[in-house]
Amino acid sequence: MTVLKVLFWICLAICIYTNVGYGIILYLMVCIKRMIKGRTKRRELPEDDALPDVTFLVCAYNEQDIVNVKMENIQQLNYPQKKLHVMWVTDGSSDNTNERLKSYPEVEIVYSPERRGKTAALNHGISQVKSEITVMTDANTMVNSEAIREIVRCMQDPKVGCVAGEKRVKARNEGEAAGEGEGLYWKYESALKHLDSELYSAMGAAGELNAIRTELYEPMPENALLDDFVMSMKMIKRGYKIAYTSDAYAMEYGSADMDEESKRKRRIAAGGLQSCWWLRSLMNPFRYPLVSFQFISHRVLRWSITPVAMFALIPINVALVMMKAGTLYTLVWIGQILFYLAAFGGYVLAERGHKHRLLYLPYYFLFMNINVFHGINYLRTHKGGGTWEKAKRG
Repeated sequence: MTVLKVLFWICLAICIYTNVGYGIILYLMVCIKRMIKGRTKRRELPEDDALPDVTFLVCAYNEQDIVNVKMENIQQLNYPQKKLHVMWVTDGSSDNTNERLKSYPEVEIVYSPERRGKTAALNHGISQVKSEITVMTDANTMVNSEAIREIVRCMQDPKVGCVAGEKRVKARNEGEAAGEGEGLYWKYESALKHLDSELYSAMGAAGELNAIRTELYEPMPENALLDDFVMSMKMIKRGYKIAYTSDAYAMEYGSADMDEESKRKRRIAAGGLQSCWWLRSLMNPFRYPLVSFQFISHRVLRWSITPVAMFALIPINVALVMMKAGTLYTLVWIGQILFYLAAFGGYVLAERGHKHRLLYLPYYFLFMNINVFHGINYLRTHKGGGTWEKAKRG
């Protein structure tokens, strides 16, 4: 019984720490830092004539339907026209993406006839960039007009090698489970990124909107599943920080349904595990004392140990209840039963096109953790390069 009790408390502690505890500790650490050093002062932008050249890079595969909308969004960016260079990298596109782009003379098209995935497209495209800063965004995301100025403002800090913009997800129609669930998740994730960045550095950047100092880019293996995360975390290995700003943001619709959302989540989980292994040196507390704490707490546990601990709690808790280990273990088991019943209720309502927030939150939380195991299988069986099936958006 003693062994089961030890395992029970270890699993419970891991689950609580990963999902709630780290956020609380992180907030307290940031508060202490503010008390000692004060809040970080906002850096000022230079005059327009002194602004650096920026390349706005879009990687695309068969995006003919979004080209005009995306270009309209780019044309609305508030940045000196002579200093803003637009590049589309069309990796293996077989539709009319290139033809539609040719109607925009300001666009530089970097084309590869073979589809090798986004990482290969990034390697190819950035090798052609000549500007000091490269801003990257997905074809289906729309950025706010002040995004580039905000990114350049963050880059005024010479210690910043990468800037992570905020990802905002919205549902096309009220009550869409996938879109609203993803939106809730990203609100919490954005709060953690903000605190991570203020403490020392954000732990990775999302491909929807991020930027780097072009000279720091290192070509990545083409089988990278989370190219944006690996690329940004490599900046930390080189001694730079990832700044996070919510004033530069990208908007996109959530997945069309939960099946499509599952495609995304399993690929992200697989890429997370792959990235953790590739970036394992960042877990060395002797070399990276603060980064290792942030990286393990925010990323590694979530993509590896915590889902295992969460589901291991079920049989361990049942065994302790059957062995009459004590009232506390019975109460925890009742809590688990209520949680899974609520998640099932959320699932039933979502399948019928309805959403109740109190039921939907446990359902989406459970959904994300289950997809970590799908991601493990995806990584085990995935033999290709960096290509994947795109999830349909709402």
